[in-house]
Amino acid sequence: MERNRKAGSREARPPWGRWSVLEDGDTFKVKRIEVLPGKRLSYQKHFKRQEHWYVVSGKARVTIDGAECLLEAGRSIDIRKGALHRIENVGEEPVVLIEVQTGEYFGEDDIVRVEDDFGRL
Repeated sequence: MERNRKAGSREARPPWGRWSVLEDGDTFKVKRIEVLPGKRLSYQKHFKRQEHWYVVSGKARVTIDGAECLLEAGRSIDIRKGALHRIENVGEEPVVLIEVQTGEYFGEDDIVRVEDDFGRL
């Protein structure tokens, strides 16, 4: 469970920034994610969902299965089920992205971390 997250809450403030749920349906979940400058999410994968990331502001380095690319505002990327992925803020302002999850389950316990800057393995 993310630090500073209340059970059943629709938002959290993990050590890398914050996220909030914008909409939650039976077959999808939409989140607003903010990554602080110099921070990155864990290198992780999911087995029950895929994700689409649309960058609204900032400059991010995205890693998917070891391949890196840079994304800026207006760019997006898809992450398939089971793919190892991470996003890192490589700019001086927060990275804001909209994440659309689709699949069969959207709980935070469908995260398998293989590397984490904050000891959450």
